[in-house]
Amino acid sequence: MGVKTGNLELYMGPSELGAQDNLEEVIVQFIDGARKRLDVAVQELESVSIAEALIRARQRRMVVRIVIEWDYLSVTRAISTPFSPGGSNEPNRGIHDALLRANVRVHTDYNPHIFHQKFMVRDVSDDDAAVLTGSTNFTPTGVSQNLNHLVIIRNKAIARVYWREFKEIMQGHFGKLNEGHDPFPPEESVSGVRVKVLFAPDHNPEMEIMKQMTKARERIDFAIFTFSESSGIDDTMIALLRSGAIKIRGAMDGPAARQKWAAARDIAAAGGELYAVPHKAPLNKLHHKLMVIDGQVIIAGSFNYTGPATRLNDENIIILGDLGEANPAVVAKQRRLGGYALEEIDRIIREHGHRYEL
Repeated sequence: MGVKTGNLELYMGPSELGAQDNLEEVIVQFIDGARKRLDVAVQELESVSIAEALIRARQRRMVVRIVIEWDYLSVTRAISTPFSPGGSNEPNRGIHDALLRANVRVHTDYNPHIFHQKFMVRDVSDDDAAVLTGSTNFTPTGVSQNLNHLVIIRNKAIARVYWREFKEIMQGHFGKLNEGHDPFPPEESVSGVRVKVLFAPDHNPEMEIMKQMTKARERIDFAIFTFSESSGIDDTMIALLRSGAIKIRGAMDGPAARQKWAAARDIAAAGGELYAVPHKAPLNKLHHKLMVIDGQVIIAGSFNYTGPATRLNDENIIILGDLGEANPAVVAKQRRLGGYALEEIDRIIREHGHRYEL
């Protein structure tokens, strides 16, 4: 299951939609493998299986802390009988209450916009510390009806990068409320592969993605949920296409691609090969935030290609690989990871995609 090279793991799911990996199982196994502590930052927690794994961790006398988006616990209008269950967010509230009854520390975000993180840090003080991140929300839809990915990195230095971000989140210093003006996290080598982490809005992931794209020598492939004209990423793609230097191919969530604000039309007009993925049961949506450059550099995480993701939301991206790498053994590792992601993009286009036409 998944592709592993040293201490790097990449998963593409869900298996219910024909992908290789069972995303819920990956998340639960990551939680069950923790020994001392878990710090969880996720937009939404609605999966009973994942919540049960977190409760098991607390019952092992571990420290378990969670930050989630407040909007998934609240209501838009006051309920006339507030002591009675009801409303679309009731499953989230039920899990929230169960976690509190298990003495799990649950906090909601302070962000007036979207708390969009999806990461967990496990046993940060130990030599076998690890991080799980990606595009997957911890919900039944996220793990079984939406096309998503997960990345696991077993590395203490990378774990500490995410753990420091988690500490700031717990203090309310993120999104528009960030007061720390954090320096860029240091790049790390994990099993020989360069790993770079950035958090929005502090580190402007949009600019990093644009920079990585300009290094491409052959092609850029991507799968993305939301891609708007407010992002500078589309301008970079259009410039690269007009130069004729590289090929760009992408799968986009169908309804999002047809919005007036979407970047799809301009990219297609410049010569990009685009595919829209319609919402057709059992597929709910294409939810990836995934890019592969020259088959060996992966950009993954929670970051959609939009202006709000850059300026307002709490996000992360993780870059695996370096196009300047000269060591053949490391290049082979990068291509193994990149190839796995490309296989999934190929499959999405083949099984679910429709050519985007102007």
